[in-house]
Parts: sequence; C-alpha cells; structure tokens
Amino acid sequence: MKRTLPLETWARREHYLFFKDFDEPFFGVNLRVDCTAAYAASRRLGHSFFLSYLHKALRAANETEAFRIRIENGEVVIFDRINASPTVGRPDGTFAFSYMQYHPDFEVFAAAGQAEIERVRHSSGLCLGDEKPDVIHFSSVPWIDFNGISHARHFSLRDSVPKITFGKMIESGDRKLMPVSIHAHHGLMDAWHVGQFLERFEELMSGVSQG
Repeated sequence: MKRTLPLETWARREHYLFFKDFDEPFFGVNLRVDCTAAYAASRRLGHSFFLSYLHKALRAANETEAFRIRIENGEVVIFDRINASPTVGRPDGTFAFSYMQYHPDFEVFAAAGQAEIERVRHSSGLCLGDEKPDVIHFSSVPWIDFNGISHARHFSLRDSVPKITFGKMIESGDRKLMPVSIHAHHGLMDAWHVGQFLERFEELMSGVSQG
C-alpha cells in the first residue's frame, strides 16, 4: 500500500522541487560498518550472513521513513513497506536481479530469500522483470574492499530508488568491518536521513537491539 504526499504541506517541498530535475539528483556516502557480532551470530546459528545483513538493512530502511518515499508519475508517494531487489551472482561469473519481499521475521524472510537465490542461480540472463518502485536496489561485491563506488545510470529514466552496496569484509584487530555505500535521491532525503538509517542498521548489526 502507498499514499501520496501532498506537496503543499510537505516539509521537503522546496528541496524536492530544487533537486527533482537534476541530471544526477543522487548523492552518495561510503563508510565501514562493524559486523563482528552479526557475523559471529550467523556462524553460530547457521544462517546465511548475506541474508542476515540484508534483512537488517531492509529492516532499518523500513523503519526510516525517507527510505520508503518514491517519485511516481510526477507525484511523491510513500509506501507502507519496501522490499529488496538484490543482485545475485552465479557460478559462471554473471549476475542477475532478484526480488525478495520484506518480512519482520528473519526466518520467514531467509527461507523465501534462499529460494529466490537458488531460482536466480539456475536461470540465465539478467532476469529483468517489471521495475518496482517499492524496493531498495542492493548489490554485494564481497571481493572488493572499496572506499567509494558509483553506479551505471540511465539519466533519461527518472529513478528515485535508493541503492545500497556491501563490500568485502576485512579484519581490523579483533573486529570485522565491511564497507557500505548508500546512494539516494537528494530531493527525497539528505545525509541526516541516511544517518538515521545507519544508526539503526549499526544497532541491529551490533546485536544491541533486536526489538
């Protein structure tokens, strides 16, 4: 479900009108996230670490209102729930796009997510389907410890979907750190909103809060 945000009363009206027609309205940030506790928990419980941190990121995004706002047909809308569209790698070195619905219960999410991964791995091509606005575009590049990243973009297509990329986990002393990149439409959010998302994501990754 979604609802339209009335521009005349929306606090970000001027920000949206200023940025919406930019050739490149997206801004990006890159940082390292401590994943020591989350990785240890995944190993202990026998969970997929990828699906574990993906679920935590999706949960944090759903709890951060700005990450549920999109531009559709010239209107600004907010979704009740957003889902994941992560890339999935194949043994032959190619990748394809997938779709995973968010569910608050990790076990439910992980079971469906693993089935989707297997489906994509046994398919061919990019698996292009209908472009869904109620998603986050996720990518994982576990071979690269990046400190910056950019995305291929078709500027004639008015995109407003946030993009989150995870990189190679490295060890720093007794901690495990993972690079994370976040790109978002500046008309819909600022770095302050990204900070809200990151605070919640890091909290979930640390195991401090599971509620």
